[in-house]
Amino acid sequence: MNKILSNLGLCNKASGLVAGEKLVCDYLQMHKVKYIFLASDASDNAKKKIYNKANYYNVEVCEAFSSVELSQAIGKCGRMVVGITNESFLKILKK
Repeated sequence: MNKILSNLGLCNKASGLVAGEKLVCDYLQMHKVKYIFLASDASDNAKKKIYNKANYYNVEVCEAFSSVELSQAIGKCGRMVVGITNESFLKILKK
């Protein structure tokens, strides 16, 4: 699990992800998000919104980490949703 969080940090530095509910939803609509990390402690409303959009655009969602873990991994405070936009990093994260 720590390796995934470390790789998320690298992905962020390489501009391979977007963070935040609004940005992730916008990028989903543009078909640019390949995978979503959703904080396990996100609100029910946020989870419903993200899952509905992800299902519509056929994007997988992972709830393995808390908002604190996701935020620390990417160096941004209070992030509940992270969308991976870089296909190469997605392959690394899925290993």
